[in-house]
Amino acid sequence: MITGSIVALITPMFESGEVDWAALEALLAWHIEEGTNAIVAVGTTGESATLSFAEHKKVVSQCVTWAQGRLPIIAGTGANNTLEALELTESALSSKADACLLVTPYYNKPTQEGLYQHFKKVAESVAIPQLLYNVPGRTGCDLADDTALRLAQIPNIVGIKDATGDLDRAKALIGGAPEGFAVYSGDDPTAVELMLMGGQGNISVTANVAPGQMAELCQLALNKEAEAARALNERLSPLHDVLFRESNPIPAKWALYEMGRAPAGIRLPLTPLAEGYRSELKTVLTAAGCLPQADA
Repeated sequence: MITGSIVALITPMFESGEVDWAALEALLAWHIEEGTNAIVAVGTTGESATLSFAEHKKVVSQCVTWAQGRLPIIAGTGANNTLEALELTESALSSKADACLLVTPYYNKPTQEGLYQHFKKVAESVAIPQLLYNVPGRTGCDLADDTALRLAQIPNIVGIKDATGDLDRAKALIGGAPEGFAVYSGDDPTAVELMLMGGQGNISVTANVAPGQMAELCQLALNKEAEAARALNERLSPLHDVLFRESNPIPAKWALYEMGRAPAGIRLPLTPLAEGYRSELKTVLTAAGCLPQADA
């Protein structure tokens, strides 16, 4: 079972919108050095919605190649078309990814039975561990707890990323899950509390810019060192907040640009961080130790 700090990795791009492969490799190496426990390649934060299928598959395969087994690579392979999700999941298996993360189908608003049949089809067709991903605030589609727990009975559906931020729901999922089924947070502000109640880790946006601190935070929470985990989370809370001033991954990509770790590129319809948020972001990054303090 994958546990701990799992970064939902950005896909770095030049201002032209082309993928910066060298920056992607460097980010992966940095996360390994900083103690990140696993990588999600081409999730929401990786701009899965705007990468071509060829780019999507290449990002996953390159991350697997560069990681060289030093940390697990989880491939984002969700789609609102079951055949597309199958193709991406099959490609991830061929690339030797460790697992896949499949978001609920967006826009077409399937029923709970449709969601069940969608995930069941992919799981029974592709022999790779699979994580469900529920983020109704972005997809307009909510995977009910009962449906998630029904899916948890399928052997290679091994966990769920719960990005609702609803700790009551997380508690119900953790309490109802069969042995070996992991519940991960997908909401940085509430991740510590989810892990303290029995969750297995945090699939994080904040870990893009503060990987070492987020790895420490997750380890404290998994060790049930509640006071220390909550104290560190309190220090990081301004960073959690500022990284969602505009739609993810806009602030995270701009933060990594400010840190000199990625170009400023992002693909339309997303745009670079608005001028009005840039000063606040730099201030918060500096306070969190992600940028050097200005000379006195």
